[in-house]
Amino acid sequence: MGVNDKTANYALEMRRISKEFPGVRALDDVTLRVRRGTIHALLGENGAGKSTLMKILDGVYPVGSYSGDVLLDGKPVQFRSPHDARLKGIGYVPQEIQVLESLSVAENMFVGHWTEGRGIRVRFGDLYRRAERLLHECGIRLDPRVPVAVLNASQRQLVMIARALSIRPSLLVLDEATASLTVDETGLLFSVVRHLRERGVTALFITHRLAEVFELADAATVLRDGKWVADFDRGRFDQNDIVSAMVGRKIEAFYPSRQSVPGSNEVLRVENLTVPHPHIAGKSVVEDVSFTLRQGEILGLGGLVGSGRSETVNAIYGRMEHTGRVVVDGQTVRIRTPRHARDHGIGLLPEERKREGLLFNFAIRENVTLHSLQAVSRCQVISRQRENAAADACRQRLSIRAGSVDVPVMNLSGGNQQKVVLSKVLMPSPKVLLLDEPTKGVDVGAKAEIYKLIMSLADQGIGIVVISSDLPELLALCDRIVVLARGRVTGEFAKSEANEQRVMLAATGLERKDG
Repeated sequence: MGVNDKTANYALEMRRISKEFPGVRALDDVTLRVRRGTIHALLGENGAGKSTLMKILDGVYPVGSYSGDVLLDGKPVQFRSPHDARLKGIGYVPQEIQVLESLSVAENMFVGHWTEGRGIRVRFGDLYRRAERLLHECGIRLDPRVPVAVLNASQRQLVMIARALSIRPSLLVLDEATASLTVDETGLLFSVVRHLRERGVTALFITHRLAEVFELADAATVLRDGKWVADFDRGRFDQNDIVSAMVGRKIEAFYPSRQSVPGSNEVLRVENLTVPHPHIAGKSVVEDVSFTLRQGEILGLGGLVGSGRSETVNAIYGRMEHTGRVVVDGQTVRIRTPRHARDHGIGLLPEERKREGLLFNFAIRENVTLHSLQAVSRCQVISRQRENAAADACRQRLSIRAGSVDVPVMNLSGGNQQKVVLSKVLMPSPKVLLLDEPTKGVDVGAKAEIYKLIMSLADQGIGIVVISSDLPELLALCDRIVVLARGRVTGEFAKSEANEQRVMLAATGLERKDG
């Protein structure tokens, strides 16, 4: 199972790395070795320590904040900041989307080194030409002059990848870089990474999608609970062995089976929902969308990135202007803000948990109770005892891996942060739950926990709308699937009628809902 250490020519070695946060031991004596000129996958469940290890490599966690040694090409290095890492040729694409919305694509790509050489004056014509050359070279289809504010999540991810490539790195780190990308964009990224490998660039690739590992990686390392577990050469790749190493147990099926048991009562009806484009007058991102949701039903919203799925649920939740009719429990409601939505029993798990779902400067407790302060207050004063009890009940219910509710959410893994957001949404006891990519960036073990939770909530009578770019996930979980393309409904399938081909045809606009 192990990689042949004796003959390896390492671009990177991280030896016996340990890192602690208050209440959490994130890394425990981890060693990672990556051969030069290869694509190396780093795998593990959320909380395994992958992102923490990469933030040490990137200088986000500076030397002195951890124990162990980092070597590049056999030479010890010490990074006190991400700038130090860049100077040593490390290009890092973090899991969280981090862009400057007020700036253009080109300005985001070259932030920190807008000029070439020692010049201090920024000539935007030259900046745009540099950006065009790099984007063309990498095959990334973006206009360097466009403001990042108008780009969707997948396009912003491509901007971050282009930014990492702008320093011409010798080691490229991709931390869940495909989480927001379409199938075509993922294929494009893989082509870029393979091209870089041919030029001698080493790549570290973190993903939860095993199919991507089998397609792209030359070797893989698995972490679990902050410890090294196993190394795999490509010739020894085996799905069952890798999954077993990741979760510590055999997983026979990735997706659960569900017998459709929705009730007869309608908890949500959406009629002729239209959402105007936020930046282009006279254009709509969602147009004339209608569907219903029954008590205890799991309804899937399928479609490609840009189809209008997220805009639909955000409009229902009061986060986007819209026209049309929304009916909750048989009563027409006018929802102008998320507060109105929660008052009517609607909860939303947003797609971008980092940007939209969490208060990073606060602990688990404050994040969980944020939407339910009345429930933990007495005479309009928050009761710390009630707040602790409510938050701890949520922590245990969703198996949030933290010693207590006092742990800051910034110290949690991505999967546990997702559970905190979900706890916040569930605490007001919604009757309608909108889940936008609930397993995005979540490992196979945590996915199984989320699937069980979703089915349990449906069994309790909550009507659930699920958006997922993982088609097998939708097919396994949902009682019915409504498909959108270019902002319109193009297909609707009962569980017995749905399959990958029919849903994909509808998602590309080739099969109408009456077809």
